[in-house]
Amino acid sequence: MKAVDIIRKIKGFDWVLLFSILPITVLGMITMSSFTGKTAFFEKQLIWLVVSLIVFFSFSLVDWRFMRRTKVIVTLFLVSCFLLSTLFIFGKTVKGSQSWFDFGFFSFQPSDPIKIVLILLLAKYFSRRHVEIAHIRHIIVSGFYAFVLFLLIFLQPDFGSAIMIFFIWFGMVLVSGISKKHLLLVFIAGAVTFGVLWSYVFQDYQKDRILTFIHPLADIQGAGYNAYQSTIAVGSGQLWGKGVGFGTQSRLNFLPEYETDFIFAAFAEEWGFIGVMVLFTLYGIVMWRIIRSALQGATNFETLFGIGLAILIISHFLVHVGMNIGMLPVTGVPLPFMSYGGTHLLMLFSALGVLSGMNRYSRTARRDVVKNEIVGI
Repeated sequence: MKAVDIIRKIKGFDWVLLFSILPITVLGMITMSSFTGKTAFFEKQLIWLVVSLIVFFSFSLVDWRFMRRTKVIVTLFLVSCFLLSTLFIFGKTVKGSQSWFDFGFFSFQPSDPIKIVLILLLAKYFSRRHVEIAHIRHIIVSGFYAFVLFLLIFLQPDFGSAIMIFFIWFGMVLVSGISKKHLLLVFIAGAVTFGVLWSYVFQDYQKDRILTFIHPLADIQGAGYNAYQSTIAVGSGQLWGKGVGFGTQSRLNFLPEYETDFIFAAFAEEWGFIGVMVLFTLYGIVMWRIIRSALQGATNFETLFGIGLAILIISHFLVHVGMNIGMLPVTGVPLPFMSYGGTHLLMLFSALGVLSGMNRYSRTARRDVVKNEIVGI
């Protein structure tokens, strides 16, 4: 590729999107580094940010039309299933979940990139069947693909990532045009099944575990301790916050996992309501730019991929904030671009790079690519 072409493509980047994400990541790193005198979280996250940006710009230069091919998508799905299966043999157990490959100098969590694989798979499936999408079999078939990944992740057990798999499937089903009546029937069947299990199968101790998981603040001395401390941290920030490095809940170690699971609570304590509003505004801009790019997609495949990516980020955001303010169960879901985690950050920037690359050929696409997409070429 000529230097002139590279410069022309760089000028076409969505700089508004990028410069909305970078402040979020920087705020996350500041929050990580403000609690103890020396911490490796800031330095490691900075390295991952540099690597992620390199991958983002590199992926933005790629023509991703080859991803429309069925063989490519099926291969990615099978590789994903293989990686998740091998975790049960070679995976490293962290916090009770066997979900990591440990290579010594770095660890890798397959469930993060597999979320993107599922988005690609569903985008391909729904884009080829948009003419007959109302048929109930498409709920069943697409649900089967998602369920395979859901089950392999759930058994690790990693409920946070598993629930994200469900949200991706459910969100993309809603926007694909599938009959809402058929979808309602599926959920009614699921609710009836759960009701039967609750009434005739689950033991009392199993019911107690489910209730504690759903409402952790009911047991603040046990399972709900972390959620309780998180709500205290968020509320104590008040309007202007306590100042960077002065979050007592985190500095005194009342709030665990502040750099990952509870980074929003740690941030809210130090930056207050005003800081939270700024953070929410930045996320709003990010979502606006992603959806904008998605709607400019060359075909249904590119559009559905962008919308799926938006669903993934929104789901992570809502679940993380919800569990930090005590409204949702604590599931270990990171806050996009802000929580510590190299695999998660790299996954997000890689997906954005793919979306940016797709956006480059959206305006010059012809109607014949849509025809090719339908027939599976």
